[in-house]
Amino acid sequence: MNFLDWYRTDRLPTIFCVGCGNGTVINCALSAVTDVGWKPDEVVFVSGIGCSSRAPGYISADSLHTTHGRALAFATGIRLARPDLHVVIFTGDGDLAAIGGNHFIHACRRNVDMTVICMNNQIYGMTGGQGSPTTPRGCLSSTTPFGCAEMPFDLCELATAAGANYVSRWTSYHVKELEKAVKTGLETPGFSFIEALVQCPTAFGRRNKFRQVADHVEYLKSHSLLKAKRDRMLENREKIPGDMFVVGELTRRNRPAMGVKR
Repeated sequence: MNFLDWYRTDRLPTIFCVGCGNGTVINCALSAVTDVGWKPDEVVFVSGIGCSSRAPGYISADSLHTTHGRALAFATGIRLARPDLHVVIFTGDGDLAAIGGNHFIHACRRNVDMTVICMNNQIYGMTGGQGSPTTPRGCLSSTTPFGCAEMPFDLCELATAAGANYVSRWTSYHVKELEKAVKTGLETPGFSFIEALVQCPTAFGRRNKFRQVADHVEYLKSHSLLKAKRDRMLENREKIPGDMFVVGELTRRNRPAMGVKR
């Protein structure tokens, strides 16, 4: 089965804005699902509300488009009621970390056997460009017109601290690495969290000097710091620039998991 066979072609084109990074993440996820050999009747895709959460509607498998922030609660119910099915969640930074933050923490704590793919565009893209829990300090949004004054959540650190078995971060530039990370997440028992930093030309880019899509993608490329390099810099007591973010496999462990397929 080719990964393109997973798409509901009658629902294309998508609603995503031109240049949006979400389509890249969906392609990577479906390529990973294809690589592990899953069939459409063996997996359920779940989402909440937001640009990224429209993803399951374009996939030819059972899906739940749930209420805002509640995707992980619905997904937990599916996992416990039907442990024979694989569960994959598409979500965004606002859906997951704001109204859904409590569900995120406790799904990690319970280490529920599911794979969560967060398309983090660092803003509320669908509902007006408001600042989200991951909007970088100093960045502009419709609710922070003079620059965000708050420190953002590090979603990967949060997932690790709360108990997830697998945590990884890449960007829409790192296509092969992202696909490999999703595949590893699918194959890892317990809660797997893959954060994908993506460009949002409409809501984030035009407010923050990324008027061209390529400019934002280049920023994601040039400001990403491989975990191995970060670790070497820390060992050598080198200063890590404040605008860099770490990418790579950040956590992999084997804690007891809830809802593992028997």
